[in-house]
Amino acid sequence: MSTPTQQQTFPADWQRALVVVAHPDDPEYGMAAAVNRWTREGKEVDYLLASSGEAGIEGMDPSKAGPVREEEQRRSARVVGVSRVDFLGFPDSAIENSAELRRHIIDALTERRPQVVLTLYRGPEWAPGQPNQSDHTELGNAVVQAIGESGISVQAFENGPYPTHRVEVTEDDVEAAVRSLAEHQEYLGVLDPSTPVLEQARAQVGLMVQTADDGSRSVGLAKIDT
Repeated sequence: MSTPTQQQTFPADWQRALVVVAHPDDPEYGMAAAVNRWTREGKEVDYLLASSGEAGIEGMDPSKAGPVREEEQRRSARVVGVSRVDFLGFPDSAIENSAELRRHIIDALTERRPQVVLTLYRGPEWAPGQPNQSDHTELGNAVVQAIGESGISVQAFENGPYPTHRVEVTEDDVEAAVRSLAEHQEYLGVLDPSTPVLEQARAQVGLMVQTADDGSRSVGLAKIDT
């Protein structure tokens, strides 16, 4: 993994970005601090989620969990300045890089005309013994293929363990990311009942936000060739 000083500065010559992910809370793991910086600078960021995360709360029926997780994602997005959050309704834990999914992504690209698209890491492992989720790899590959099929020119990036670019963020951006993740109260409360939700959120964001030797903070993202 590269250090922040080895990474290129993330481009600034754009106004609209589209974040395309698989589940609620995916944007908050690694992107939210950057999103907060961009929206406070006046850039427009929208979220597009393939599923409602209905399989993600153990012990809760999917018919109830889906709406709960959608509302948590909407609240989470508002914390970092995102007002538009759309859900495509594909099945949680069974997302595939299908023609139908790509068509929905192409429709979003055509409607919104983003200059930047952000998606999920597509590699098989985050680290040895830490496999990636199938939903994430399928979704990320669908995004990349959809961009190519659309013919729309965008700069595409993914989160993950091998960043090529850094988005410099402030401590206020990091705190906004923590509050944003903490909005997933039902999900995190079941995931680790023994740890307060805000404490969980702070720990997770702390793992994902880079800290340079001089103490500066940044979000690392990897450029995708499309």
